[in-house]
Amino acid sequence: MREPVDLNDKPRRRLKTGQFSDFQLRRVLRQSADQVLSRTSGAPLIPGNAVRLLKDAEGNFPVWLAAIGSAQKSIYFENYIFSEDDVGNAFAEALCSRARAGVKVRVVRDWLGSWPTSSRKFWRKMTEAGVELRAFNPPRLDSPFGWLSRDHRKMVSVDSNVAFVSGLCISQRWQGDPQKGTESWRDTGLEIRGPAVMAVEDAFAEVWGTIGTPIPEAERPTSEDHSPAGDVAVRVLAGAPNTAGLFRMDQLVAAAARQTLWLTDAYFVGVAPYVQALRAAARDGVDVRLLVPNTTDLPLVRSLSRAGYRPLLEAGVRIFEWNGPMIHAKTAVADRRWSRVGSSNLNIASFLGNYELDVAIDDEDVARAMEQMYLEDLTRSTEVLLSYKRWRRAVRKAVLHPATPRERRRGKSRAKGSTAAAGAIRIANAVGAAISNHRVLGAAESQVLLLSGLTLLALAALAVIWPYGLAIPVAALATWVGGALIWRAFRLRAERAREKDADLEPEDRREESAPASPPAANMGVTQNPSREPQ
Repeated sequence: MREPVDLNDKPRRRLKTGQFSDFQLRRVLRQSADQVLSRTSGAPLIPGNAVRLLKDAEGNFPVWLAAIGSAQKSIYFENYIFSEDDVGNAFAEALCSRARAGVKVRVVRDWLGSWPTSSRKFWRKMTEAGVELRAFNPPRLDSPFGWLSRDHRKMVSVDSNVAFVSGLCISQRWQGDPQKGTESWRDTGLEIRGPAVMAVEDAFAEVWGTIGTPIPEAERPTSEDHSPAGDVAVRVLAGAPNTAGLFRMDQLVAAAARQTLWLTDAYFVGVAPYVQALRAAARDGVDVRLLVPNTTDLPLVRSLSRAGYRPLLEAGVRIFEWNGPMIHAKTAVADRRWSRVGSSNLNIASFLGNYELDVAIDDEDVARAMEQMYLEDLTRSTEVLLSYKRWRRAVRKAVLHPATPRERRRGKSRAKGSTAAAGAIRIANAVGAAISNHRVLGAAESQVLLLSGLTLLALAALAVIWPYGLAIPVAALATWVGGALIWRAFRLRAERAREKDADLEPEDRREESAPASPPAANMGVTQNPSREPQ
């Protein structure tokens, strides 16, 4: 019988390839992949969890409300949008009810996301009931551009026992209105039980601490409080501004995928490195698919998204547009093994600017359910294809059909279009291309160019007709930014002075409290009176 090989230690002698069984080799490679993913994302793999996939508002909201209603100790609630409508009132009443019963209820809402959809009276009712409520990142005079960073997370945690992570906001739009004929938005969430719940609560505590007083350590659960609840391993990706953990992981997954990579995103504005990773995977024969909305609540994002279709399509990536009212899900599934659900969109704001929360799952059963859900969504979608002409490439739609081998290989011979950047960079690239004529523009970019051109003409007309109309806002903005920078400079200098005083104070106190040195005679040291001083 062959001696077992310790996979954690380096072998003392060089082993031949045949001395590793296929199972051992796969295990070694899997351990290496897990280590790489942990380092890349900054999120360790947490085993021993039970995970349930929840679809749309009808599959998420009732489960959330039931969990909130059963709370005995604590509720952590964090969401980008908390609207004052039927859905929002139902959640507010559930939270207030548990707060009156003595449960510790903490709620974080994003100020910008919830500001236009709720009133002060709505929030005052919750605080009067005992709910601890905090608004993330309201406008501040000393930070003119601080509002760009938002809390885009969507999570609920109850009694450190169960957590929900999703892309759903608290709004009637997700639930729809059958009486008015309004369909619900398409979205996806997760229910998690087990040790990973603690990681979700840690993410909440991080944001809670950035707004005000941190949660006392005595109220925080420990790892001993969480026993295994299943056999699913997950990573909790708590994205924060300028960390890019999810961006690095998605890059790595795109590079490592061997068979399939199916993506769903609500506001796709491709970042150049990620677009290149998707193109490279498709050229290598990976079945890369991207499902995006056809109808969206942000028309400009739709134009920016479509402006980036061509380089993906040329490489063999299949793009589908959802024909329902709105698909808001942010999911990924790769190689029938790895999947992701959460709040992050595939754009620069989610990758680098916002607080986001996603869960990556390493489980075949969950991945299989995700794939089935994806295929069901494709039945309500339309595939986007390229129509090739000599001097002009236009995006056209076609009915859903499987890609032919010729279409899969088309990108290898025709991939000559430049990759569009994300967000404002995408607009700048399109405008620059129109001015310099350095690349062929498609019909999908016409709306971006039209909007940019009209905006510039309006600014030019305003400058000619009413110079003060342009000068006053620019001067006001410059004054605001300049004053904020000076204020920040004085604050930093004051903090530095306080730190220096704090560093010097212990030494000063030690010098003041130190007793004077006694004479040598008192210490029993014999002096030589005949010795002259040098």
